[in-house]
Amino acid sequence: MATVKFILLIACVIGVSKAGVILPGARLAGVPAVPVASVINTNYDPLPQYTYAYNVQDALTGDQKSQQETRDGDIVKGSYSLVEPDGTVRTVIYTADPVNGFNAIVQRGPLVHKALVPVAPAPAAVVAPVARVFG
Repeated sequence: MATVKFILLIACVIGVSKAGVILPGARLAGVPAVPVASVINTNYDPLPQYTYAYNVQDALTGDQKSQQETRDGDIVKGSYSLVEPDGTVRTVIYTADPVNGFNAIVQRGPLVHKALVPVAPAPAAVVAPVARVFG
């Protein structure tokens, strides 16, 4: 109950509309108004450009994936692929721009047959003849 009284006291002091919205220009009683300094980002690149790609083919773990992407201004194009747990290859080809937004085409390829690691056959057991001694 004390929390509700505190909230109502704050609402009365700073000015809140009937809908519960803090009113513009509302401030705490006894606290002087301080102008808010606006922050200007001076590191803005009007035409960002980059290209990157990577490819992983790990025969030990079977991990296979790749991605490539290019950006020229507000237009981004790229693709990535990976092997799903069921062995199929998922490839996603995507584009993004301010007019059409993000669009992706998802393709599923055939099963990937993992290369079997050759295992050397176990040596055959050699059974030596046993001499029986009757006595």
